[in-house]
Amino acid sequence: MSELDTVGMFKATAGLPEQIKDAVRRTEAVEGLPPPGGISNILVVGMGGSGIVGDFLTVSAGPFISLPIVVVKNYEPPSYVSDKTLVLAVSFSGNTEETVQAVSTAASLGGRVVAITTGGQLADLASLWNIPVVEVDPEIPMPRAGLGAMAIPALVILERIGCFPGAKDWIADAVVTLEARRDELMAPGNEAEELARQIGRTFPVIYGGGGLGGTAALRMKTQVNENAKAPAFHAAVPEMCHNEIVGWGQHGDITRQVLSVLFLRHDYEHPQVIRVIDVLKEMLEEVTAGIHEIHARGESSIAQLLDLILFGDFVSLYMATQEGIDPGPVPVITELKARLKG
Repeated sequence: MSELDTVGMFKATAGLPEQIKDAVRRTEAVEGLPPPGGISNILVVGMGGSGIVGDFLTVSAGPFISLPIVVVKNYEPPSYVSDKTLVLAVSFSGNTEETVQAVSTAASLGGRVVAITTGGQLADLASLWNIPVVEVDPEIPMPRAGLGAMAIPALVILERIGCFPGAKDWIADAVVTLEARRDELMAPGNEAEELARQIGRTFPVIYGGGGLGGTAALRMKTQVNENAKAPAFHAAVPEMCHNEIVGWGQHGDITRQVLSVLFLRHDYEHPQVIRVIDVLKEMLEEVTAGIHEIHARGESSIAQLLDLILFGDFVSLYMATQEGIDPGPVPVITELKARLKG
């Protein structure tokens, strides 16, 4: 494992609980945040491993705060941005082209920008604009290994400006859950390693209930893509019942050889979603290579979301290991960026 993992993705993933605690400390030290009561909407700008921070914030804090949260994963922010908009600019490198452009436009419209980054152009702009910066630990090897370092500051910032009281207590509770889960997932023959073996060389189709499950499914899908260098697909229940479900069945002789279905389960599923998933499992049984369930742990929605994310991260790493693949480098993305600049 250590020979394959050249940048330390296993170590970084296992360090999520410590990463979260460090992120809380770093965010508490930041000065110059907007005053409580001066914000009417929240914009989260980011791409890829940084952009999922917006999805995380939407489903973890969104149900409990009175302000709308909008996620931007492109070059342009909404036209309504004003001095009452909190703009969380998230870029691990600080050089993400789409993020830098979108945040620059948002700042020109008066948005109250707070940067979450290791440096780069975004840090330079923050210095020029004299705006707060949460410094992300630069020792984290890849953006996707820094979810805790980028998402947790967003929660703490909302608490500090009076939008999300009690966020740090929920974060502390999540850390306890993650520490126990992490220790299990690093032991030989653990549940994530076994699931990776069962999936084998099939492609995972990952479903989750509602916003929480759907976000965890999106995260696991992208981790399989980047860590295992394999195709993966995701959707949320019940939305997929209105479209994707129709795609199953006609080609069952093929799908049962190449596609495995994973359901990411949590305690905050709508009662009807629970019934839907039960029916889906029956309908898909004959046309898939296998159906698997991952059950979240934790006392809060934040804890359960992070628990599902950690489990999925480990599954993707074990998938890489069993195929002899280095989970760290992503040369295709590097090539794409180089060709776009050329």
